[in-house]
Amino acid sequence: MDHAADVPDVFDPRIYAEGIPHAGYRLLREHHPVAWQPEPEIQGWPAGPGFWAVTRHADVVRVLRDHRTYSSRIGATQIRDPDPADLPFLRRTMLNQDPPEHGGLRRLVSRAFTPARVDAFAARVRERARALLAAAREGAEDGAADLVRTVTDEYALLNLTDLLGVPAADRALLLEWTVRIIGYQDPEDAPRPVSGPDGKPLNPRSPALLGEMFAYARELAAHKRAHPGDDVMTALAEAGLDPAELEMFFFLLTVAGNDTVRSAAPGGLLALALAPDAYRRLAGGRVPMDRAVDELLRVHPPVLSFRRTAAVDTELGGRPVRAGDKVVVFHASANHDERVFTDPGRLDLGRTPNPHVSFGDGPHVCLGAHFARLQLRVLYEEWCAAMPVPELAGQPRRLVSNFINGITRLPVRVSGPAR
Repeated sequence: MDHAADVPDVFDPRIYAEGIPHAGYRLLREHHPVAWQPEPEIQGWPAGPGFWAVTRHADVVRVLRDHRTYSSRIGATQIRDPDPADLPFLRRTMLNQDPPEHGGLRRLVSRAFTPARVDAFAARVRERARALLAAAREGAEDGAADLVRTVTDEYALLNLTDLLGVPAADRALLLEWTVRIIGYQDPEDAPRPVSGPDGKPLNPRSPALLGEMFAYARELAAHKRAHPGDDVMTALAEAGLDPAELEMFFFLLTVAGNDTVRSAAPGGLLALALAPDAYRRLAGGRVPMDRAVDELLRVHPPVLSFRRTAAVDTELGGRPVRAGDKVVVFHASANHDERVFTDPGRLDLGRTPNPHVSFGDGPHVCLGAHFARLQLRVLYEEWCAAMPVPELAGQPRRLVSNFINGITRLPVRVSGPAR
């Protein structure tokens, strides 16, 4: 399949270091809503066969809801093809399964990840937000602080480890694993990639590189069986999972659970810093906080893309899709589709309805969405109560990734009167 000359590249992870490519997405939505994208070799990662980029909201929702046509299991859910030898391993996690197998595991973990259990952590989450924001103000140099380093990384990690029941002494391990797995495309953010026998980088999700995390998951589960608590790992340890299922649940909750808020929180604060009038309306109570949280998620979705694989020959957006083709949905593009969102480039904190797809759609809709919204709402409320109008004090740095919409540095002024 030829790549048309006027089809913008939305694959190269280095593009996203400069910002979400909204101009490219807009061109795709308008003229090439289902567009073939080549996969050249980049930064030592091998070339792939190419994929269909899906950029309109209606098509994205269609792909995410139709698991019979667009499978999560056939080739897993990352753009780059995994090593075929790793596929059986990757299919142990519900992220890379299709119904009905996916539903059974999801129901099991849902019983551990209940809204009631999440809501019980609200007071602790608020206390942590206050403490981290106060510490950022007190430790600020020249009135500014890097909010990623001083606030949002710790906030996301510690809230998640509280919910999971991870001992305080072990919490740095979870951040290390998350950075290694999520930031692997970014030469500055991630450790140097491990190479295989062929000299090519090993996928950080391969079993060869996850042994340490899995061993820890087994040890923690054994500890929880002996010393149960009111936490998610205790519930999973007592759920009768086989060791492989337990390991993959821990992997999924650690990485996805941490990075959702780790990406969304600084993204939301950056959006507010770039729209001071919108921020003043929020801080003044003229906008419902729940709506504001969803609008900030719309403009800065934690995840940029997810892959499916066509299980059968089909047609999407007027293009013939063959069984085995990779089909990749782009959340940030769908969230700016003019067919669904009026004036999508404007931050409208009171926007309603707001059918963004930042947490996905269909059977794989984000299991931790309730916990993520709680954390974001509390952080923004505490900022509005105690902090000045957010103002950039330097250039933010974005993660080099076509998967996670990450921000690795966010210098913001934190001294001055509240609001």
